[in-house]
Amino acid sequence: MQIGRWNHQSAGNHSGSSGSSHGGRPYSPRPHEKGADAFSQGKPSRGGRASRFPSRGGYGSRGGYRGRGGVRRGGFGSFGQTEAEISKFMNKTVVTTEEPVFVPEHTFSDFDINEHLKKNILARKYELPTPIQDKAIPHALLGQDVVGLAETGTGKTAAFLIPLIDKVMKQKGERILVMAPTRELAVQIEKELAGFARGLGFRGMVAVGGANIGPQISQLKHEPAFVIGTPGRLKDLMERRALNLSGFGTVVLDEADRMLDMGFIDDMRFILGKMRKERHTLFFSATMSKDIERLIGDFLTSPVVISVKKRDTPSSVDQDVVRIPSGKDKFEVLAEMLKDRAFSRVLVFGRTKFGVEKLAKALSRRHIHAESIHGNKTHGARIRALEAFKSGKVSVLVATDVAARGLDIPAVSHVINYDLPSTYEDYIHRIGRTGRATLKGKALTFVQGR
Repeated sequence: MQIGRWNHQSAGNHSGSSGSSHGGRPYSPRPHEKGADAFSQGKPSRGGRASRFPSRGGYGSRGGYRGRGGVRRGGFGSFGQTEAEISKFMNKTVVTTEEPVFVPEHTFSDFDINEHLKKNILARKYELPTPIQDKAIPHALLGQDVVGLAETGTGKTAAFLIPLIDKVMKQKGERILVMAPTRELAVQIEKELAGFARGLGFRGMVAVGGANIGPQISQLKHEPAFVIGTPGRLKDLMERRALNLSGFGTVVLDEADRMLDMGFIDDMRFILGKMRKERHTLFFSATMSKDIERLIGDFLTSPVVISVKKRDTPSSVDQDVVRIPSGKDKFEVLAEMLKDRAFSRVLVFGRTKFGVEKLAKALSRRHIHAESIHGNKTHGARIRALEAFKSGKVSVLVATDVAARGLDIPAVSHVINYDLPSTYEDYIHRIGRTGRATLKGKALTFVQGR
């Protein structure tokens, strides 16, 4: 099956730049910015019909939805409405020049860290640090505040876990708070922690919404060294007096810009305000908005800003568009495409929770094994769907942007933007789920009626 039959085209590279400045001007949150654990698409901007009835193009309505930040999601507010924007979805890796091989300044054995931790790192087959690990770990080990900017899939989680595990080992009573925007990312961080900290004698726990709060309260009574959670649930636990942050001296904000986009700013300020005044703070993200740069001035002290970004999108991902002619049902295009065996593990992004669920069920009726992840699913159901996809029990995972950030899913062959992303940054994070580490991947974006 040739994708070209739907008039797929290609263009040259599109690289971007990343800033590394920070300022002290405070950010004033808008009244509607209030955190929640699950990614929310908000209410339809024009009546309720758009969320219930698909358009002629299949399962992607053009009604338009407003997200937490007031940004209009989907419909005419999507990124990709002009040919100039569409061109950013196209980047054939076959025409890119070969990038120089990165040679790290350190090996993991060079770092002044606990010997048992070094053995755990080797057991996990970590041989040489990635660029963000190579540059960030030495500063984090010195207790310096760090702002780390790196392309997705480059090892940011290990870049903060390794030095902070060592810190817990060397400083008795040290406790670490890690904030992440989504439940799935929080769970993934805890799994990474369990691997690196194996046999070291301390524990971590996950505090996320969508799960029973009772067991989380019970775990907090044991004073785990690492508390990893989403801002909404962390604030809830604090208000119930189950979580006291006065003894926490270190905090990590992972995917900080996404937390801001999702309306967590008030919760982030509340949580950080309850920690020790003298704290060690680490920011890690693939992108850094101007609002986040302003927040750095409030939250961090003389931070070391590390940017190892070379381009907006990874060169390991072959990007292209699939043009759907007017009158052609894009669901039929997707269903036929997924029958090709080359599409072995496919992540399909939709715009709304309703649309994602309906699309997954429609694919399953075509005998294409699919699961879904979105904010209306319980925490347990989302984790089960993700594990089924990771293990290969299902070949297609249909998701809202809740799955676009930070998740490390091995060997995703294709990312398909069934619905257009809201912003170019959302596009960057979506396609970052494929072409990770040393693997190659493909990203296809559906564009209708052009």
